[in-house]
Amino acid sequence: MRSDQFILLEDEYGAHNYKPLDVVLERGQGVWVWDVDGNRYMDCLSAYSAVNQGHCHPKIMEALARQAERLTLTSRAFRNDQLGPLYKELCELTNSHKVLPMNSGAEAVETAIKAVRKWGYQVKGVPGDKAEIIVCRNNFHGRTITIVSFSTDPVSTAGFGPFTPGFRIIEFGDAEALEAAVTENTVAFLVEPIQGEAGVIIPPDGYLKDVRRICTENNVVLILDEIQTGLGRTGKLLAEQHENIEADLTLIGKALSGGFYPVSAVLSNTEVLGVLKPGEHGSTFGGNPLACAVARAALKVLVEEDLIENAADIGEYFKAGLAKIDNPKIREVRGRGLLLAVEFTPDAGGARRYCERLKDAGLLCKETHETIIRFAPPLVITREEVNWALERIASVLSG
Repeated sequence: MRSDQFILLEDEYGAHNYKPLDVVLERGQGVWVWDVDGNRYMDCLSAYSAVNQGHCHPKIMEALARQAERLTLTSRAFRNDQLGPLYKELCELTNSHKVLPMNSGAEAVETAIKAVRKWGYQVKGVPGDKAEIIVCRNNFHGRTITIVSFSTDPVSTAGFGPFTPGFRIIEFGDAEALEAAVTENTVAFLVEPIQGEAGVIIPPDGYLKDVRRICTENNVVLILDEIQTGLGRTGKLLAEQHENIEADLTLIGKALSGGFYPVSAVLSNTEVLGVLKPGEHGSTFGGNPLACAVARAALKVLVEEDLIENAADIGEYFKAGLAKIDNPKIREVRGRGLLLAVEFTPDAGGARRYCERLKDAGLLCKETHETIIRFAPPLVITREEVNWALERIASVLSG
């Protein structure tokens, strides 16, 4: 079948909750993907940073195939031989005390919300059903009803109420706003170290240190959503390391499986996750042996193949190349590691048209918030491949 035939099938039988570029992909390797018509493209989205290790990494594929032949699912009604080793390796790698595995990033966020509310009642002494969690404007933490309840994006909220109460919204990057918002009922502050879906918005230097101090002084749990920024994307294992802080709860997902399987996790100190007792939270697939084996291999690839260091080095090179593009309608080039963005002025005609032209030039990326293109290739990308990309990006964006 040709691309247009696949597109017709999707449009006829699928829900129209996405607006993808009209390319139908059938295979991938490293930073490259191919469509059903045989055209090759460089992937500069990485499935929203889920394939940091590159498409179809052979070591992760081998781990998946090997485990799939042995045991795939037991549920947490029983133990399996992959779960404990994953816990240990994750804790040692991230300096965490406890791990709670789930499937999607949104499930990790929901898990954190439940855990900190119960911690607030049992440990901090917040009156029943009065717990508040502070979040930031322009956040993106997922699409469940509770999570969109504290979104400020009208596309995420319009027509989906009534919403879950218990959230207070402040400006991102403003530590004073956080300090002013804290009350005796505040149990947590949930924040992205860099706001990815908002357009790669980087807070002022020192912001996370101030946030850590404020949370500590007020006995508030600091939750960092590193589902997109974590696991090497910004040139550090976790983005919190750019300011040498540690969250109380860290949420990871996406690249935790290298794109092979839905795997997420809540990394925590003992005090917060310690409030959860048997039967109070869980998941049929969370922590299954197949997921754990894949995650262990994905983590090993990140470390052993120096992908985190590559993200830092190549990311600076890529950003410098983007900054040289001559177009007066480019408002700003920004980013950290291989999480980069080009923002256009409102009169540029929107970012979508540039993404469509880049597709025609052999490079896949996606617009966000109308005027921003995010460039986030797999962390295996080489300098030569970046040069290939920059040549095409400059040609399209300069036009």
